[in-house]
Amino acid sequence: MLNTLSGRFLILTVIFVMLAEIFIFVPSVARFREDYLLARLERAQIASLAVEATDMIAPELEAELLTNAGVFNVVLRRDDMRQLALSSPIPAEIAATYDMRDPSGPALIRAALGTLWDQSPRIIRVIGTPVQGGGQLIEVTMDQMPLRSAMIEYGLNVLLLSAIISVITAFLLFLAVQTFLVRPIKGVISHMQNYAEAPEDARRIIAPSAGVRELRDAENALQMMQTQLTSALRQKDRLAQLGGAVAKVSHDLRNILTSAQLFTDRIEGSDDPLVIRMAPKLVGSITRAVHLCESTLAFGRADEPSPRLARVELAQIVDEVVESERLAAGDYPLSFAEDIPATMNLRADSEQIYRVLSNLVRNARQAVTATGNPGEICICGEEDDRLWRITVSDTGPGLPPKAKEHLFQPFQGGVRKGGAGLGLVISGDLVRGHGGRLTLLQSDANGTTFEITLPKADFALSPETV
Repeated sequence: MLNTLSGRFLILTVIFVMLAEIFIFVPSVARFREDYLLARLERAQIASLAVEATDMIAPELEAELLTNAGVFNVVLRRDDMRQLALSSPIPAEIAATYDMRDPSGPALIRAALGTLWDQSPRIIRVIGTPVQGGGQLIEVTMDQMPLRSAMIEYGLNVLLLSAIISVITAFLLFLAVQTFLVRPIKGVISHMQNYAEAPEDARRIIAPSAGVRELRDAENALQMMQTQLTSALRQKDRLAQLGGAVAKVSHDLRNILTSAQLFTDRIEGSDDPLVIRMAPKLVGSITRAVHLCESTLAFGRADEPSPRLARVELAQIVDEVVESERLAAGDYPLSFAEDIPATMNLRADSEQIYRVLSNLVRNARQAVTATGNPGEICICGEEDDRLWRITVSDTGPGLPPKAKEHLFQPFQGGVRKGGAGLGLVISGDLVRGHGGRLTLLQSDANGTTFEITLPKADFALSPETV
């Protein structure tokens, strides 16, 4: 009970209501004391009227009037004359005097607390203003103990009433919390447990229905999260199925390309000048295709091969990439610029660097040709004591916002219609395998620039967020 939300609300409500009643208790008791003393003054004034009505009054009647008024004697002041209207023996000396004609709030509270604290019998004098113009002043002496007993009784009644109000209020708040908070929260928990049993089932996604705005916001956030998770799980399942299919296709395609590689070995022996010039490129392309199939099979086994590091000439790799893309561009007015130092030798896997540059240049070519306008693709290289840097830039239209947001996410960062969005993902993985990083430096109306950064020492560069 104490560990539940509604139970804690119940206890806190009782405590807070009782605290509020305690703050109200002292002023209310002070007000009760004032009313009590004023009532005694009014009774004493009424008793004095009986004396004025007759010249002589029997001692028995005078004692009865004083008893009914709850005082020992009554003094009236009229026309600046002080008159003893009723009197009886006072059992003790007067201990205190209280003037009720114009008391302040703090004075009433201090007097009330003093009355409750003092348990000894005391005789007090009370001064007030007579009602209905009955004189200038009325003064009585009385025992304080009946006043204290009445104040204690009144205080206990107030505390009892406060406790009853607290319990009723807490119970009503308990029902309200159960209805408007606990029950909807339990409903959300039930939805979460139901969804956790089969997160791929879109029918189990929560439908926001809470009337409380905060709970409604929580349900909306949960719905969004569940929708994204369900979509991601479905995509993961499709990727797993696609990976299996690609692995099968790559296995068969590798066998076909191996046979083609055997035929190209014989073509290399031809005396035709054109064949002599084109055969090495054909052999290189088929070799890369075989390596790609092998890498795809390794990726399907979640075992991406590590790069085979060796000293490679970057200019030679760039020449092969550019030559291949020139053939793909055909007669389109697209120029290629290379600014690679002849002495720039990388410590890298030549096949993987070729794949990275081929993906970047192919994307740039497709972006430029999609505009229908002439363009240029530039590949630059530079180095310092720590790093090799390679930039690939184009004069295309730039990447759309959605592509920037999901640039290195598979099946989401594609720009070309029909593209799978895997080129940059694969390129980023290959560059990270070298300890480097692939970064988007610029993408706007003036074009797009990617940078490949590779470390010269044996350490990995920290990734950067685009």
